[in-house]
Amino acid sequence: MSAIRLLHLYPELMNLYGDRGNLICLQKRLQWAGYSCDIVPLRLHEPIDAVKSDFIFMGGGSDREQALLYNELRRQADYLWEQIEAGLPSMWICGGYQLLGQYYETADGTQLAGLGLFDFHTQAGLGRMIGNVILETEMTGDTTELIGFENHGGRTYFNDSSLRHLGRVVHGFGNNGEDGGEGLHYKNLIATYLHGPLLPKNVELTDYVLACILRRRGVEELPPQDLELERAAHRQARQRIMGGQRG
Repeated sequence: MSAIRLLHLYPELMNLYGDRGNLICLQKRLQWAGYSCDIVPLRLHEPIDAVKSDFIFMGGGSDREQALLYNELRRQADYLWEQIEAGLPSMWICGGYQLLGQYYETADGTQLAGLGLFDFHTQAGLGRMIGNVILETEMTGDTTELIGFENHGGRTYFNDSSLRHLGRVVHGFGNNGEDGGEGLHYKNLIATYLHGPLLPKNVELTDYVLACILRRRGVEELPPQDLELERAAHRQARQRIMGGQRG
């Protein structure tokens, strides 16, 4: 089997809050299972080759960074949508998440167009939503808790009621602090405000992403791995969150 290819979109622009750790987590888990895995950076003005990629990742970035790469992504939006519809696994964090929607409305009412891949919008709010988060999700088949950290000024609202959230907020703010939802889950796409990075803190979610990646290679199951240390870290982090105050 050729090396599994994790495509990192614009790491020089979109890599706030340790988001790259999600890729390192996937790479290490695959290597422990005996697979060769490469993290491949995609720079500005390079075309996205989703056919040769097993996973696409975009981390968070500021409004300035998002503006710099908007036209780059807009030219490839139809291609990206075709690949997402075909089941390409991908993860989009914070600013990357916002870009998937219809627009971002700034505090003065200016609307900055998004890629329009999904029918949601984001608008600037008063103050930032900062703090640790606990979600309940059923995306893995069973009800599972996810933990992470959020830091965003935008509030994201779904215009299409058929869109599914990544999870229901148990602790924290989520998409907008109002409707109890956080993130977006569509086919093998995950979009979320959760930094941290997210995957090292959440074994079940990592297993889910790995299963999506390997199925594209015709592999039905990841070899068993001893992940008790990772599970213990998740439990300890949850205890710390519940012992503190929401940011």
